[in-house]
Amino acid sequence: MPYIEPELRENRGEIEAAMHKALPKLVTLQDIKGDLHMHTERTDGNNTLEEMARAAESRGYEYVGITDHSKHLTVAHGLDVKDVIAQIKQIDKLNSKLKNVTILKSIEVDILEDGSLDLPDSILKELDYTVCSVHYKFKLTKQQQTERVIRAMDNPYFNIFAHPTGRILLEREPYEIDIERILRAAKERGCILELNSHPNRLDLDDIHCRLAKDLGVKIAISTDAHNTEALEHIRYGVNQARRGWLEKADVINTRSLAQLRGIFQKRSGRG
Repeated sequence: MPYIEPELRENRGEIEAAMHKALPKLVTLQDIKGDLHMHTERTDGNNTLEEMARAAESRGYEYVGITDHSKHLTVAHGLDVKDVIAQIKQIDKLNSKLKNVTILKSIEVDILEDGSLDLPDSILKELDYTVCSVHYKFKLTKQQQTERVIRAMDNPYFNIFAHPTGRILLEREPYEIDIERILRAAKERGCILELNSHPNRLDLDDIHCRLAKDLGVKIAISTDAHNTEALEHIRYGVNQARRGWLEKADVINTRSLAQLRGIFQKRSGRG
């Protein structure tokens, strides 16, 4: 048998795959070309937009997505339409002087209880992509929570579903949600699920990463960094992805900037 990577040694079919020379070529940290989820001091982060971009540049990233919170998350000083427009202008200005990294315009937009998004399409279409999240109403039934997210996915400007189960390890249990149904809906609509690399989240878990791969749903491995140091957490997400049998082709932020833009434009028609 060929060598079986340690992350695969869970008795989940890896021996049979090895015998048939069908082991995955697992994604590596070196495959990651950018981080698609992070915050600045404009909402609940600790560093400026430029500091976050420079930190990504120092890691050799080709691109970085700035995803400050939307207005519903008042505790994080979320952005309204006027604030987003101002940030878009700020990003354009900063991109004009950055040489080795491109800042992508995004936002972490709340999924409201009825499945609508927290900001109007008129501003969402001006962004490169969106990261969409559940931040409240965690006690809905499994069916209600699942349908809430699927209704949000029906919006053409919905790109990435962030920390899909909402868990915080040792602090908060996952909310009730049918992840298999979510994955199937994501596949039908061209949406992406996040593997949140924060060590308190690691959400998706490895089982659901494997299911996403089997269903053909792409994953974004992101840090949800709130300061420059937290960009280092990407390695935890990559480790989790490897346990879930993910390969480079399964992860969207292993793509070049042009390829990544193509994925987002195919979903929404932006650009």
